[in-house]
Amino acid sequence: MYQDVIIAGFGGQGVLLIGNVLAQAAMQAGQNVTFMPVYGVEMRGGTANCTVVLADEEIGSPVIHSPMSLIVMNQPSLTKFLPRLRSGGVLVVNSSLVDTSQIQEQGIHMAPIAANDIADDLGTVKMANIVALGAWIKATNALPLDSVREVVASLFAAKGEKLIQANDQALIRGAEAAVQAGHGAQIQAEGKL
Repeated sequence: MYQDVIIAGFGGQGVLLIGNVLAQAAMQAGQNVTFMPVYGVEMRGGTANCTVVLADEEIGSPVIHSPMSLIVMNQPSLTKFLPRLRSGGVLVVNSSLVDTSQIQEQGIHMAPIAANDIADDLGTVKMANIVALGAWIKATNALPLDSVREVVASLFAAKGEKLIQANDQALIRGAEAAVQAGHGAQIQAEGKL
């Protein structure tokens, strides 16, 4: 198994956080992982992205020119990274902030997820990143959702049960949105999330 992803947005959207969560969940699942964060000088509001590679075998390089998948949280990130997505790749895009009508879907599998709207329904738009991560997990089947839920729970453990539950719901709602967007049909047919 090999999967790579570039996660991109602007500073303050939690792009690096979900990259870290993904890397930790993969390590706990016994996989080899690389995590490479990149951010602009202005953290909040500036550009931010990270690359995560998960593999059963040794990973030769954390640098990815043509990723297998993208999580795109804003329009400038779509403009920058979509041309690099390989044919047949998975694009999880935050349709709350990105105009998906301009995306030519030829050769890619797009999961438009209204991450900001879903997070806002759950109580705070700050969880849009967790919603997008849940969608990516379901769209790629790179890891079991329960593995990621455990990492998120441990990450927010010191902040209280309410925050753990809210972020858990954000992961689940993101996964459900990916299924509604046409991903994870096999899992949906089995009656599991």
